[in-house]
This record gives sequence, structure tokens and C-alpha cells, in this order.
Amino acid sequence: MTLKIHNTLTRRLEDFQPIEPGHVRMYVCGMTIYDLCHIGHARMMMAFDVVQRWLKVSGYRVTYVRNITDIDDKIIKRAVERGITLRALTDEMTAAMHQDIGLLGIEPPSLEPRATEYVPQMLSLIDTLQQKGLAYQADNGDVNFAVRKFEGYGKLSGKSLDDLRAGERVAVASDKNDPLDFVLWKSAKPDEPAEAQWASAYGAGRPGWHIECSAMSCATLGETFDIHGGGADLQFPHHENEIAQSEGATGQPLARFWMHNGFVRVDNEKMSKSLGNFFTIREVLAKYDPETVRFFILRAHYRSALNYSDVHLDDARGALKRLYTALSLVPAAPRTQIDWSQPHAQRFRAAMDEDFGTPEAVAVLFELAGEVNRGKDPAVAGLLKALGGTLGLLQADPATYLQGGAGSTDGLDEASIATQIAARVAAKQAKDFAEADRIRKVLLEQGVVLKDSPAGTTWERA
Repeated sequence: MTLKIHNTLTRRLEDFQPIEPGHVRMYVCGMTIYDLCHIGHARMMMAFDVVQRWLKVSGYRVTYVRNITDIDDKIIKRAVERGITLRALTDEMTAAMHQDIGLLGIEPPSLEPRATEYVPQMLSLIDTLQQKGLAYQADNGDVNFAVRKFEGYGKLSGKSLDDLRAGERVAVASDKNDPLDFVLWKSAKPDEPAEAQWASAYGAGRPGWHIECSAMSCATLGETFDIHGGGADLQFPHHENEIAQSEGATGQPLARFWMHNGFVRVDNEKMSKSLGNFFTIREVLAKYDPETVRFFILRAHYRSALNYSDVHLDDARGALKRLYTALSLVPAAPRTQIDWSQPHAQRFRAAMDEDFGTPEAVAVLFELAGEVNRGKDPAVAGLLKALGGTLGLLQADPATYLQGGAGSTDGLDEASIATQIAARVAAKQAKDFAEADRIRKVLLEQGVVLKDSPAGTTWERA
């Protein structure tokens, strides 16, 4: 069966084939890193963690880029409030993010570029847009993108320029030729710290949010790549503006497939920091073990809304325990290679190949658990464990999990050790060596010795 992906750009399911045979290039808009990540952020990163896992299972080599926005109005405001440098704040919050999502089994991306490392590429892109007549410098020093000069603006979100103009509620800003124009380069403000400014031909300033992702995706994956992803809230204006900038500069499509995950909702409202109805990953993990949280998220399709409540998490915990209970009946279940011709495996693959259908795939896991309960067949238990592993589930020792060891955020079962090692790998890739050393030290204090080699990191008990 061919993998099909729902393409937001065309609004339909399409057969997926990468531009380069055997190699998928994927860019996902990551975090604006000024505070702890909440469960809505986890849902976005989990969605694309599953995507890259399944692409690898399907035999593709994957270059997965998930950026970090480390220069932004909110970051500047928070750093000033705390009396620390921007870098100190973003390093602290990046390390916290790596730790939190590592516990959830979210694998590190191939590359994790920081916006501040790509300002020259952003300025080059802005210069190209200005030369093509798609950008202009306003009287206040800002450089803006001229939306009406880019043909096709609104094709991702389905919004026409006339509809957008009809919805205006404010007068045309004096620094813009058109209220729909958006900023590419923000001129320096007197009250901003010097570290938030870069020299440019347009004067001192810093990049706008949208240009950051255009520059980073092009620099890491090329002018056109396979998949661009992010939360549904980024479809407009962020991703729409990315298309305008990138395609306006290069004349090439930015991405062939656009993927957007659904919101996490609380009391029928989107979970967000602006509404104040959010729960940080750390708050949730204080009550529920990491695998329960992962299972809770994966039981819903990535494009659907996810309703957050303790009732739903309690239900997920009970359901996950039923799967582990089945595995506990066959303690010697082998770590098996998946035979994709086996009927259950075929149904699992069909579900995942239909736009990463995790709810249907999870249903297959329960079918297998039922068979294990009836027959206690090691081969069936091994298949259950192996298929669960493609989703990052069911890899803990069943007895330990059911006794609560794997359910503790500080437990020392194999799954907990593995997630901490993954968080350390992510920290090292982000050059956050202080966090990597801290994780090593914490594990050592708990009797786990890490051994690094060119082949990876192994561990043994002290």
C-alpha cells in the first residue's frame, strides 16, 4: 500500500513520494522558546515524531529539521523581566524542553537550527525580495513584504486578499503600504537590549518571525523539500507568509506536502498561553507517567482536536495497562522482526499508511492483546511489542510497568533510562553540554553508568 498524506495545500489525501527517491526532507516549525512547553506543544512534536518514525519504518532515510525561535518580542520581554540575557533565557528553556519531550519518548530531530544562527541567510533572502520588488523599507526603518505583489497569496489557507481586506478592523498603519503587508526586518527600538540587534544594510534591527523559517528551511533542506509541518494555528499567517517569501524569492514551490496537527482543547477552547488554560508538560507528568501521556495523545488522529482532561488521561492509563497486562502473560516474549504479511501487521500498516492513522493502529494493538490473553502465544506477544515500538509504545518491562516503576517519572526501568539518554543526545546536538552533563550526573547518582562511543551511547548499572 502506498503512503497517503493529507496535504493542507490541496485539501485532499495524496500518494506520497519524496522528491529524492528514498530520502524524505521534512521541516517543522518548532518552539518560540521563552517558557516551559505545555501539552499542546507536546502534541505538535509528538505528531511529527510519529511521522518521522513511520517514514523510517517505511524504509526512508529522513532528514527532519525542527527549528528553535530564539529571538522574538516575547523572548525579549521575558529576559528583561527576569534580568538575564536572551541567550541565558533561551538556553535554559531549550534544555527544559529537551528534558520534557525526551521523557515523552519524542526523538530528537536530525537538525535543530536556532534562528539567531541564520540571520545572514535571512538578510540575503530579504535583499533578494527587495531586488524583485516584493519588499520595501518603510519610513520607520522596518522592511515589509508587499503582499499584493505576490500572486497566489492565500493558497494555503484558502483566504483571498479581498476577504482579508473585508475583515480589517484597523486603519492602514503609517509604516505599511497595505495593512496586509508583514514585517521582514524590524528596525532597532531604543528600549531593546543591544543583544537583540544585528547590523544590516537596512540599519540595526532583527528579523521578523516569518522570515526566520524561510531562511532556515532553505539553508538546511534546499529551496523545495517534501514536507512542511506545524500546528493548525500556524497555517495562517505564518505558513502563508513563508510561502510568499520563499516562493517569491526562489520562484520554486517551498514544500510539496503541508501537514498541520489539530489543537488540544480544554472546555472546548484551544489550549494556549494567551488564554491561560494550559498545562505544562511537567505539570502533567507530575500526575501521569510519560507513556500514558504519549498513549493519550496517540489515541487521537493527529489532525483531530484532542480533548484534555484528567478523565481522558485516566482512561488512557487504564487502556495502556491492559496492553501491558497482556504482555506480562508471556514474560519471554521475543523481540521480533515484524512480518508485514501477517494479517494484524497488514492492518496496522494500512492504518498508518492512511495519513498516519494512529487510532486504527492502536485498535490493532488491542486485537493482538486479546489474542495474547486467549492463547499466550509468544510470537503474538512479540508482534504486539514490535508494532507498539513503531509508535514509541510498549517497550518497558511489563512487570515493572504494572508495578508502577515505569509509571514514575524518576523510575529506573529501561524505558526511563532510554528517555533520559534521548534527552541527553538532544542536548548534545543543541550544544547544550551543561544539560548533557547534568543528565549523565543524575543517572550516575541513581546507579546508571553511561558509555559513549562512535556507535552511540550504552549504559550499565554501577
